[in-house]
Amino acid sequence: MPDIELRFNKDMLVLSSPVDEVLARQGFGCDDHMNQGDVEYADLVEPEAIKEALRMNIVAGAQCLVAPTAGITPACLRACGLETRGSEIVHSALKVVRSLTPQHVLVEIAPCGLPLDPSSKNSLNEHRDQYARAARFCADETFDAFFLNGFANPTDLKCALMGIRQVSEAPIVASVTVDGEGTLADGRHSFAEALEVMGEYGATVAGFATRALPEAAATLADEAVAKLGLPVLAQLVVDVVNPRQGEMTEANPYFTPDVLIGVAAQLRDHGVQFLRATGHATPAYTAALVAATAGFDVKRPDVDGEE
Repeated sequence: MPDIELRFNKDMLVLSSPVDEVLARQGFGCDDHMNQGDVEYADLVEPEAIKEALRMNIVAGAQCLVAPTAGITPACLRACGLETRGSEIVHSALKVVRSLTPQHVLVEIAPCGLPLDPSSKNSLNEHRDQYARAARFCADETFDAFFLNGFANPTDLKCALMGIRQVSEAPIVASVTVDGEGTLADGRHSFAEALEVMGEYGATVAGFATRALPEAAATLADEAVAKLGLPVLAQLVVDVVNPRQGEMTEANPYFTPDVLIGVAAQLRDHGVQFLRATGHATPAYTAALVAATAGFDVKRPDVDGEE
């Protein structure tokens, strides 16, 4: 695996879609829905199922595989009865990922889910410790970057960045969930606030996930490019696919993989380098993103000096 930082602001890169959708279709979880801890448990007891879901992304052409380790903070592990198995989960997941010889590997870490009081030093310290302990589970492993994903609050993101930076100098891809108006998923804070945190506390790639229309996603990309000199990740959230849906709607604009081909080209024009289909996306969505971007460089005049 080459150093991912050597590719920053150069060629376009696509991240693998979540394994959840593939696993759910294979009968994991209940009622075709994955619950908290299901993927981490599968890392331990069904590594071949995890491998097959990731292999489909390799076949689709993804250059970056996201290790299914989102719930490795101690609080998340405790909630699903796996509190003593964090290092084992990380090791198993990364062993599977590396066996597929991807170009790059990202270790995903999701929000810890604990109540957060920004005015309480104890609360902030507890949150930072959650992410520091998650990072320590990865101390003896080989991977390219951490992937802080699914954050809805800039304070929680700050704690995560600070916690990881306490124990690691590895690159960090940071992503927040945001709507088309630039409001984070907590409904109280803005994308601009999250970008400030990313820039100040050591993020290496600035990212967002949105289910908004392509024009709004492009505007979010413009904001990230204008505010920070970092590479940008755009995640497009796919809703539950309705076979009867025949055109793009505001509720589910990314209803079919074909739609992503044009959207990927549009986001490249707005400075995005990293792309991912998430939510209910399958590897077919990954393939569409790869088809639209393979062989192209990112367009970042602010970085490369182009006019």
